[in-house]
Amino acid sequence: MTGPRCIELSPLEYEPASSSRPRSRANRTDFDLKQHAKFSGKALNYFDDERKEHVVPYVIEPSAGVDRALLAFLADAYREEEVRGEKRVVLRFHPELAPVKVAVLPLLKKREDIVRTVHAIRDELSKEWTVVYDDTAAIGRLYRRQDEVGTPYCVTVDVQTVGDQAKGEVGDGKVTIRDRDSMEQIRVPLTALGSVFRELLGGGAWASVASRFERKGEG
Repeated sequence: MTGPRCIELSPLEYEPASSSRPRSRANRTDFDLKQHAKFSGKALNYFDDERKEHVVPYVIEPSAGVDRALLAFLADAYREEEVRGEKRVVLRFHPELAPVKVAVLPLLKKREDIVRTVHAIRDELSKEWTVVYDDTAAIGRLYRRQDEVGTPYCVTVDVQTVGDQAKGEVGDGKVTIRDRDSMEQIRVPLTALGSVFRELLGGGAWASVASRFERKGEG
């Protein structure tokens, strides 16, 4: 009697990062049931009326798991790109898979009015999504850090948002939203942030949303 054969019946390939098998099925043939019958003394067959004979069924054993799925998502999302002569590492997670949906960042962490506005935005958006605050580096590095962990969108509060009392300048009440994949930036009123992110994180296309607001280049 031969043992079971483990074969991959339905490999799923992910490109370009790698080929992986997040799901497989092992064809155990009739080995397991015959062994059980042998040592238990109980028949584990059935009578096939069409073939007029007793048959021991084959066992097909599917295999899948969270670790395989996670590997597939990471391999599929990982990219290395060149941006203005520097390497950018980015995880292009679908927004539904991204662990963090939005990062809220102050352009100047020493400006209390900017930091206060950032925390207010974070507190409001956190009611619906996973949102993080970060002020531990310059804005460019903060963007790259969020790219590396797959955060789809960043919100930046700057001097233009809150104004400058010392210079007698009034803020415009707008923030910058940055899209991870295109690195495009738009200026959006604070009052519109909730509706904009409901659209973006609900499946709306960035291009469609961005077309309705002032563009601010890439970064």
